[in-house]
Amino acid sequence: MMLTGSQIFVEVLAEQGVDTIFGYPGGAVLNLYDELYKNSDRIRHILTAHEQGASHAADGYARATGRTGVVLATSGPGATNLVTGIATAFMDSIPMVAFTGNVATSLLGKDSFQEAYIEGVTMPITKHNYTVRRVEDLANTMRAAFRIAQSGRKGPVLVDIPKDVTANRCEFAPKPPEPVRTVTRYDEASVLEAARLINEAKRPIVVFGGGVRGAAGCQPLRDLLAKAQIPATYTLMAAGVLAYGEPLNLGLLGMHGCYTANKAVDEADLVIAVGTRFSDRVALNPDTFAHNAKHIQIDIDPSEMGKNVPIDLALVGDAAYILQAILPHIQPAEHRDWMEQIREWQAHDYKPVDSDTELKPHQMIDEICRQAGPDAVYVTDVGQHQMWAAQYLHHVKSRGFITSGGLGTMGFGYGASIGAQIGLGPDARVVMLTGDGSFHMNLNEGCTAVSYGLPIITVIFNNQVLGMVRQWQTAFYGRRYSNTDPQRRTDFAKVAEGFGAKGYRCETLAEFKAAFADAMKQKGPSWIDCRIGKDEKVLPMIPGGGDINDIMME
Repeated sequence: MMLTGSQIFVEVLAEQGVDTIFGYPGGAVLNLYDELYKNSDRIRHILTAHEQGASHAADGYARATGRTGVVLATSGPGATNLVTGIATAFMDSIPMVAFTGNVATSLLGKDSFQEAYIEGVTMPITKHNYTVRRVEDLANTMRAAFRIAQSGRKGPVLVDIPKDVTANRCEFAPKPPEPVRTVTRYDEASVLEAARLINEAKRPIVVFGGGVRGAAGCQPLRDLLAKAQIPATYTLMAAGVLAYGEPLNLGLLGMHGCYTANKAVDEADLVIAVGTRFSDRVALNPDTFAHNAKHIQIDIDPSEMGKNVPIDLALVGDAAYILQAILPHIQPAEHRDWMEQIREWQAHDYKPVDSDTELKPHQMIDEICRQAGPDAVYVTDVGQHQMWAAQYLHHVKSRGFITSGGLGTMGFGYGASIGAQIGLGPDARVVMLTGDGSFHMNLNEGCTAVSYGLPIITVIFNNQVLGMVRQWQTAFYGRRYSNTDPQRRTDFAKVAEGFGAKGYRCETLAEFKAAFADAMKQKGPSWIDCRIGKDEKVLPMIPGGGDINDIMME
């Protein structure tokens, strides 16, 4: 059948199972938006306040559901406004397809109005990207984009579509979506060697990261831990894969990880790294990281093998399939002496002090978990509140913690919360934790949450400073607080009301409990402005380039 490029665009989206797209219209994509209007019963479009918010929403949708997030923006500034969101998804291996409009092919390269070479701009931050110059190529290019986004190590793909391509016609033939390509192959000899090393280890530890979430499933990891009684620690991107309080769960690893997790890695004789790349926030000093141990690294991306930390054995493939292959060769074990040593270290873990008169982050988070329940999805921005969330949230599911890890994008949270709420439905409980610095960056998406009646609860850890940078200035820059005390006087409760949301302000734990309980009853978005002390610190902390010997506990 003969269809226009815009009609093909909608047909392929539907063919790929897309039911939601986030975006913002403009001249170069008017044909696409006209066709989306005619097909609004098939594909829901969510209009955000800014294209960056739309890209974060597509990202949050993907993280919460496991499906590919889709975002659409116009040419020029619309396209470039997606860049931070695309880079955020790229760094955390999130499946996303970004569609941008562009000027007509006859105007490309002529500095035309709202023209930007977005293919070149995004080349370093996408798995692949395309400019479609012929309508005949549009359908297969879109299909390839969805396949690439979900195959192997997941990530974002960009498709740039000039305006004349959306108007031109060609013959279109529907196709079923291609199956996702999962890396199920592995080296059998390496599997046997990994099992041997695990069976012989006296002090083994598993370090797992966000790649476990992206694997075919997390259960093989749990099975390995249970069969061999191996303790485990995780990176920021893997919070929630193991339930809070599980005996073998040592907690967060790295710069703001707990003492026990970092000490156990330092003393281990075998590190089994699953779906993690040993980033500089985990292996702060590659020369001393787990220096007593042999290293097994399991990852779907061969380029990550030994990139940051030298390893002894590499297994390339989907972590779930590799762990399933290893399990039959694992001998049941208890490692009693090792676990006894770990319990002794746990007595020295940092424990924050409660207060009846001041708002303390850990007490707030305990209350959030108590009221929101075990099925809540928590989204964070970036900063001190993000680390407090990772340390104290009672995670109980693998997709229940959504945060920007690799890029560390302040302003990520509200857009991602919108995407998560849209993807999971109105009955899901989404709680966004942010700081006043991060929230100022993209609070404009409050109008989006109001427009769609999204019951997102936003908890603002408001210390009225740029807290994480200020903490570093306190510790390492002689308390020279250069541009980290912005002297803002924003009344978030009033701003919330101005958007049409419900606003609260709290200065005590009792006030916070009451405000959160009321927010839980709202049908639309709520903002809770929580005034915490500007000198609250994220502890423990290991400085960049340091190791367990440099840990700061106070």
